[in-house]
Amino acid sequence: MRTLAFDGRMGAAGDMLLGALLAAGADREALSPVEDALDIEYAVSTVDRSGIAATRVEVLLSDADDVDDSHDDAHGTHSHAHSHDHDEGHDHAGDDEYSHTHGDHDHTHAEGHGPSRTYAEVVELVGEMDLPATVRTDALAIFEILGEAEASVHGTDLDDTHFHEVGADDAIADIVGVCLLLDDLDIERVVTTPLATGGGTVEMSHGTYPVPTPAVVAVAERADWSLQGGPIDRELLTPTGAAILAHIADETESLPPLDVDASGYGAGGWDLDSRPNVLRAMVGDGAGRLRRDEITVLETNVDDAPPEVLGDLQRSLPDVGARDVSIVPTTMKKSRPGHIVKVICRPEDAERVARRLAEATGTLGVRESGAGHRWVADREYETVFLSIDGEEFDVTVKVASDTDGAVFDVSAEYDDAAAVADTTGLPVREVMQRAEQLVRE
Repeated sequence: MRTLAFDGRMGAAGDMLLGALLAAGADREALSPVEDALDIEYAVSTVDRSGIAATRVEVLLSDADDVDDSHDDAHGTHSHAHSHDHDEGHDHAGDDEYSHTHGDHDHTHAEGHGPSRTYAEVVELVGEMDLPATVRTDALAIFEILGEAEASVHGTDLDDTHFHEVGADDAIADIVGVCLLLDDLDIERVVTTPLATGGGTVEMSHGTYPVPTPAVVAVAERADWSLQGGPIDRELLTPTGAAILAHIADETESLPPLDVDASGYGAGGWDLDSRPNVLRAMVGDGAGRLRRDEITVLETNVDDAPPEVLGDLQRSLPDVGARDVSIVPTTMKKSRPGHIVKVICRPEDAERVARRLAEATGTLGVRESGAGHRWVADREYETVFLSIDGEEFDVTVKVASDTDGAVFDVSAEYDDAAAVADTTGLPVREVMQRAEQLVRE
């Protein structure tokens, strides 16, 4: 499987993603549909970031005379454009504001300039671009993630959400550009290590906020990857960078098995003394694997719980976060019969699960062994239809596969099969075999 792996220890922004993908072999010409649709151009250069040669991508207005600062909205100031758009935390520190000479012409950075759009206007604009269908679908999905994040932060509906600078030309160039470069690289799977947010505070048009910003936190709620603070007090992860990765990337704790054939570094705007301000990308063929699922294990011994209580634990513990519940008969002190109740749950659910265990069983103590993680298969559920004596019956079948989609187990749901068996008189095992065979075919 063609796999792209990002190293997120210095966060991510739209410009860094563009640079990393170009450095890893994507064709610069793939970005032309955006330049054709918007009054911008991508300026690509090589810069030094603490000894690392990295690719820097800047989105410039094609005609500086057309600069429009009318995007300030009812929320007030222009400061939001300099701290909370696609380049926040990776902005143009050290540049002379947002204008410089590029070749023989004066150019203005699109960041903080140009029109600001509503979510609906962005959808219309992207829909009119000359893009491959998959690229358009991915870009619109990313803007929906951003729109829902903004809506949740400001308490508005998605259709009424105003994107501030995220709806300006530079952010559209970042999002659609990344989708075009991914398509050019023919990537089938994207993973990222946990993303660093930085630290400190940032000035926005709505006030001073701690890092990560509210929009980044809202995006992270629906992402597969996790956040980690630091390693410096700067804003390292932007809403645009987070939204792109929320749509395209799964988390990996460390680099997965990967036969690397290309790599590159995308540069952020700051040149930091202590750390290279870069996003690393590696491209290669990766083998399918099981997903890593962070867990902890809770255990308690009970010697006086009736069967009805133990049975109710199987039913009720999943309501407070249990992933799996096992009850094992054992021998307690003085040869009394008892049970060990073992529960797998996420670390953040452990306290709730332990309390429910104590309330339900009366146990005076719950042990946490801290297993760390487990490896789990991807699971999908298919409904098949069995024709028996002229009648059709539906049975749900669970399909287990690795991250490459290679199926290694097919299992019909017992309750569905038992209901069909009761009606038809067939053995449950035969119903299950018929349903599983339909999926395998």
